[in-house]
Amino acid sequence: MEEFLKSNGVQYEHHNVLEDKQALEDLRGRGIKALPVTIIDDSEVIIGYFPKKLIPALKLDVQVDLSGKTAWLADKYGKILDAAVRTTSQFTQEQLDALVPWRPWSLRDTVLHIMSFPEVAYLSHKVGSMSQEDMRASDDRLKPVHTAGQMAEYGSKVRGDIVAFLNSGNNETFDREVPAHYGGEVTVLELLNIILSHSTHHLKQVYHYMQTDLGLILDNPATEEDLEGIQTPEALF
Repeated sequence: MEEFLKSNGVQYEHHNVLEDKQALEDLRGRGIKALPVTIIDDSEVIIGYFPKKLIPALKLDVQVDLSGKTAWLADKYGKILDAAVRTTSQFTQEQLDALVPWRPWSLRDTVLHIMSFPEVAYLSHKVGSMSQEDMRASDDRLKPVHTAGQMAEYGSKVRGDIVAFLNSGNNETFDREVPAHYGGEVTVLELLNIILSHSTHHLKQVYHYMQTDLGLILDNPATEEDLEGIQTPEALF
């Protein structure tokens, strides 16, 4: 969002709510629970990276072209989900069932999360949302997916479905507005962009865990070229 505003000459104040307690309390007072958020003239509130609302609200003379973004997303999702599928083959069932050290998840939960969140984001164009309820329903559906082979099969299907969707050219569907736990009110395409970063961040965590905790040598991991352009937090954990 910052790059979008800067590139269009918008003067704005940026607040990191993890560090700016006053900004955090202001959002809480307004009942805002999702980020990013843009507040214009202390009255109009736009939740999420939402160009179709930001452009008229900020009176910008900008045209939004989705074609290049969908092609880029299709390419990146193909590479990241392929990398996640390849990674599953390196784990024993004992390793998949063991808890990771940074949260109360098994390694199976973590790797499956990398694959399942993109699916929930993609399905928002049919379901109409990516809520906590949608995510819990996904977890329930995936309970039978337990072995490395089952996970790889599932991840490959998700990859194929998302890439086909992004290559469909269905701009009306890409532009559908959905409420999402990640991003607030966003379009389906914007949500897929957010979740790409989310899954890539978790994939990087898994790579670190494999090398430092399991003593594994990464076999055909995602390359720097594959990761190029995908924004992830600087802190790994």
